[in-house]
Amino acid sequence: MNWLGITIVIILNILLWYCQALLSKIVTTIRRQNGHTQHPMLAQYINVMMGMMLLSTISLVWIGYTFWNYNQEQNSRLLSTKEFIKKTYDSNQVWRAPDLQFIALEKNRDLITYGRQLIANTSDYLGPKGLVKQMSNGMNCQNCHLDAGTKPYGNNYSAVWSTYPKFRARSGTAETIRRRINDCFQRSLNGDTLHPQSKEMKAIVAYIQWLGQAVPKNKSPKGVGLYKVKNLNRAADPLQGQFVYAQKCMSCHGGDGQGLPKPENRIETYPPLWGDHSYNEGAGLFRLSSFAGYVKVNMPLGANVDNPLLTDEEAWDLAAFVNSKPRPKHKFLKTDWPDPSKKPYDHPFGPYADTFSELQHKYGPYTAIIESQSKE
Repeated sequence: MNWLGITIVIILNILLWYCQALLSKIVTTIRRQNGHTQHPMLAQYINVMMGMMLLSTISLVWIGYTFWNYNQEQNSRLLSTKEFIKKTYDSNQVWRAPDLQFIALEKNRDLITYGRQLIANTSDYLGPKGLVKQMSNGMNCQNCHLDAGTKPYGNNYSAVWSTYPKFRARSGTAETIRRRINDCFQRSLNGDTLHPQSKEMKAIVAYIQWLGQAVPKNKSPKGVGLYKVKNLNRAADPLQGQFVYAQKCMSCHGGDGQGLPKPENRIETYPPLWGDHSYNEGAGLFRLSSFAGYVKVNMPLGANVDNPLLTDEEAWDLAAFVNSKPRPKHKFLKTDWPDPSKKPYDHPFGPYADTFSELQHKYGPYTAIIESQSKE
């Protein structure tokens, strides 16, 4: 966009309009004083005015064309960018989030950017001292969905837009993206729900849609969700997990598991892993397989799928230790999993469609449970 040229033309038009106004007054005065007598300069003044009007019209048309052409170029760039992003998707490769600089090309870029901010700094906006609403426990969405939902095997959002709405056995209903987002607010953030038509909900949905735009409908790319840790042939051991925690987690999350807060406790630098301000018993991470998969390739800081810093045994035992600690109670026991036969093997609350105990469903060993479920 030639902003300098547009600025010059606008200034020129202002001067032209001012000069036209002066000439118009002069012409009016001459006609009033001379009546029907033709003044020798009148025709020249009128011609100058007409010339100014023509020049002003041409310059305004140029400005209009410049803006129209700019919008066409922007639309073209946006379409080509979207095509580029879609072409980068490869079902055989681990999913990578689109480059964030492309957000600037979107017509709803402000909404998308706000959605990313809400994911990265949830507590700032919606925490106990939230600027928009006080409705959650002080954690941020990206405490569970790493790097604002963009990290491979970091519980990313790559397949959310492509797979929702969908039926979920946990609720026994078809769920929309908005319902799923509020699920997280109620469970992982142990809080209230956003109004489905609120600006904040629309922003989060816009951001999730933008991230997953390249993934074909009903497809889930490699690297989605969490890493699948191989099951142990024994029960996960909270006591062994306590040793792992002391060696590899305590420096960030503290001996009391409450994390290290930033000034004024508005944003958790390292989130609390248990206690009143952590996720409740209805959250996905309260299942040991989810927690083990999360920490296996993401924790301690610096770990990734190509460079894990925990063994499988350490991941399972650490999950057992953290999820043995007190936290907000399950709020959804009466409504979750209306069909008990659909409960995951490590769901820690009965009733079950099998004869295994709650203790074994929580800590394992899981092989017998999985084999029993596969026969049904």
